[in-house]
Amino acid sequence: MKKFLTTTLLAGVLASPALATDFIANTFYDAQHPLAKYGYTEWAEIVKDLSGGDLAPQVFTGTVLLAPRATMQGIRDNVVQVGHHAAIYTPSDLPVANAVQELGFNYSDPLAAIFAVADFSMHNAAQLAEWQDQGIVYLGAYATPPYILMCAEPVRTLAELKGKRIRTAGSAVSAWVEAAGGTPVNVPSSEMYTGIERGTLDCATNAANDLVDRSLMEVAEHTTLLPTGMYWSGPNWGFNPGFWSGLTAEQRGVFMQASARSMARMIINYTAQAEAALETARDKGGNIYEPEADLLASVEEFRAKTLDGVYDKATETYGLSDAKPVIDDFRATMDKWTALLAEVDTSDEDALTELAMSEIYGDIDPATYGVE
Repeated sequence: MKKFLTTTLLAGVLASPALATDFIANTFYDAQHPLAKYGYTEWAEIVKDLSGGDLAPQVFTGTVLLAPRATMQGIRDNVVQVGHHAAIYTPSDLPVANAVQELGFNYSDPLAAIFAVADFSMHNAAQLAEWQDQGIVYLGAYATPPYILMCAEPVRTLAELKGKRIRTAGSAVSAWVEAAGGTPVNVPSSEMYTGIERGTLDCATNAANDLVDRSLMEVAEHTTLLPTGMYWSGPNWGFNPGFWSGLTAEQRGVFMQASARSMARMIINYTAQAEAALETARDKGGNIYEPEADLLASVEEFRAKTLDGVYDKATETYGLSDAKPVIDDFRATMDKWTALLAEVDTSDEDALTELAMSEIYGDIDPATYGVE
């Protein structure tokens, strides 16, 4: 079988994809980050094993190929054939994905989120049309544990938060930070360490694993366990349409199976790494705080406000003409997955994979899904 090669990675000058087996898969996260380790490095091994070696991903992590804001363009231009893209970096291009991300402030279960987001993203007509318009074949989600505050100085109360420059991701948490008296700063997660080190940031909101995975505990000695939302916007595996169309139905089915298992594995391990990182930071002299009542109340009040205004936000900020049915479908899908997961062992990777295959991919025909 002819191999799929690039004559130059950055130009994306590629051999014919029709008989492709080798291809490039890219995530901007560092290799040890859970979304890279389980979502790409180990995912690649699953793909190889399920295909009997017929599909051979060449995985790139970090920003060696594409910066975070450029990943969707890189997938579309065939610089990479599969890539992770965070939709918050391209809000005008992905209004539906960003509109439902506005609800990230209101949920705290990453397992329900990852499966619900994948389910919604592969079945909701408005979201499917958006992927197609942007030149992406969507095949699976990512989700983070709840983001917390990691700071150079203690931030336990509203008074201590006031005036702090806080790295945020997404407009909902940015709006809360501003309302609470801080200054939101929208920079990629890869810039959190240098921002705090140089004093351009006082805090970062991200999952706790970054205390270790990105060495934030070296510059952010004060962590407050204040839940400031979860993130899931955009595909964990977005495929170039030409590459996807050149695969056989059997090969596409392999990718669906790999996505189902990898989503389960990512969340099981991402959550475990976040918990372990807090213990590591504590053991090395870091300070771990519970938020004081006024700070926690501020978040809870903003959650209620977010729910009240989510339809207007989707219409006015993101331009959705059908905001209510789209948002209601997403919320119903989250409720569906909360109920489904109550019936299974959420630490059982095999059981979760089987559930995802049945409920997300069971009615999707690999012979026709995403095919040009």
